[in-house]
Amino acid sequence: MVFMPLEINEIQIGFSQKKKKTMSHIKVYVHYVWSTKNRIPFLNDAIRNKVFKHIRENAETKNIYIDFINGYTDHVHCLVSLNDDLSIGKIAQLIKGESSFWINKNKLTPQKFAWQDEYLAIGIGDDKLSIVREYIAKQEEHHKKITFAKEYEKFIKRYGFDIVKK
Repeated sequence: MVFMPLEINEIQIGFSQKKKKTMSHIKVYVHYVWSTKNRIPFLNDAIRNKVFKHIRENAETKNIYIDFINGYTDHVHCLVSLNDDLSIGKIAQLIKGESSFWINKNKLTPQKFAWQDEYLAIGIGDDKLSIVREYIAKQEEHHKKITFAKEYEKFIKRYGFDIVKK
């Protein structure tokens, strides 16, 4: 009988060093709301859907899952499912930064486009997902009755954000 310690060790080392791929299970939804800089109504009917389509496609390349996106002329609502490697702030930065760059690169607006620095991010429970999706879907209809400025104030009050006015 021939003993081959190297071969056995190589097999044992190879086996013990194999990493088991694990998967995190995350189900956390965040409703983001942000506006165009100074709430200028840049997102007209001609470009709004193009911008939202681009935001969704770009997000996908960054491992950001957008469940639902819509908005109106001066703002965006975006329902995002969080993942295990991006923070709420990083997701907002990646979506907003790249999309404003893309809008300007493609000259979709008559003057330089920018998003407002601030945004809202609100956690959404499973029991409210369909309500939020429906609310986001009906933005155009909704904003025939209420301005985004009023809507934003309602969000601030409803969720207890403490806003310091400058």
